[in-house]
Amino acid sequence: MTVLERTSTVQRYARSLTAAVVTVVTLILAANAGPARATGPEPAREQVRHTTTQR
Repeated sequence: MTVLERTSTVQRYARSLTAAVVTVVTLILAANAGPARATGPEPAREQVRHTTTQR
């Protein structure tokens, strides 16, 4: 039977800090991930012609 040794306070804080940094970096990368912009020319848009009726 093995007895688990208690980790030191410094090790616990180091693990917590590492986990927090990894979490923040993951959230930043996820927020910046999105659909890529098109590299080609923009598609032609349909132009609507407004006409006024004369009386």
